[in-house]
Amino acid sequence: MATVFHSLRTVFLLLVMAAIAISTIPAAHAQVAKARKSPTPASTTKEERERKANEANVRKGVAAFFGVPESVVESVTLIPQGRLYEIVFSSGELIYTDKAVSFFILGNIIDVGTRRNLTGERLDRLSRIDFKSLPLEQAIERVNGNGQRIIVTFEDPNCGYCKQLGGELQKVKDVTIYTFLYPILSDDSMTKSRHIWCAKNRAETWTAWIVKGKKPETRNCDSDTIERNLELGRKLRVSAIPTMFFANGARIGGFRDASDLEQVLIEVSAEADR
Repeated sequence: MATVFHSLRTVFLLLVMAAIAISTIPAAHAQVAKARKSPTPASTTKEERERKANEANVRKGVAAFFGVPESVVESVTLIPQGRLYEIVFSSGELIYTDKAVSFFILGNIIDVGTRRNLTGERLDRLSRIDFKSLPLEQAIERVNGNGQRIIVTFEDPNCGYCKQLGGELQKVKDVTIYTFLYPILSDDSMTKSRHIWCAKNRAETWTAWIVKGKKPETRNCDSDTIERNLELGRKLRVSAIPTMFFANGARIGGFRDASDLEQVLIEVSAEADR
C-alpha cells in the first residue's frame, strides 16, 4: 500500500511541476487597497494582517516544497470550505493545502447543498480570456456560411489532433474561424508556419495542409507575426494544442468533433442573449 501512495504522490508532483515549467507568465499581481469612508476597526486591521501573514507563509511553504520561486505561486486564498488555502500557479494549475502546508489536495470541491462543482467554476473563471482583446489580424481567417459565430484556435501545423480538428471545423456551419499559427512542436513546425503565413492565400494553404496533407510551398516574407503568436499563447497559458476560444472568453483544450463544437456555440449564443 505504501508503494501505491508513493507512486501517486510522485505522479502528482510530476504533473504539477510539468505544468509550472510550461508556464513563463510572470505572476506579479499587485493588490489594490480600497479606501473606506469610515475608519477600519482595529480588530479588522489585525485580522487582515494575520490573514496576509498566513497567506505569505503558505506561499513560502508551497514554493519551497516544489522548489520554485515564490512568483510562480500566483495567488494564495483562504476559502471557507474546510479552512483550506486555494493555491493557483502561474501555469493555471489549482491545488489546495492547509495553513501548515502539511498536505496537498488535487481534485474538486463539491458543494453538497447546491451540488455545484466549486473547483470547476473557479477554473473556468481562471481560464477565461478577454476575447475582444485578441489580435485577430495575426490569425488566418476562414468563413463557413454566414460566419456569424466565432471560434479562435491555436494550432501547430504538425499536430495530429489539429489535423483531425481541421476536418471537423469544416462541418461546422455559419462560423468564422480564426487560427493562430502556434508552432511549438518542432523547428519544422516553425518552418511550415512561416510558409503558410507567407502564402498568397493563407486560408487555402492552411486548409490544404491541415486537412488534405498538401505541403505548403516555400515562401518568404515578414513572418514576425509567428513570434508574436508564440508570445500571445504564453500570455494566455496555451500549453496544449489545439486550444480553442469562444466569444464569451471560454476555452477548450484538445480535440472536439463538430457536434461538440456546435453544442458549445449554441451555449455561447444563449449566454450572450441572457
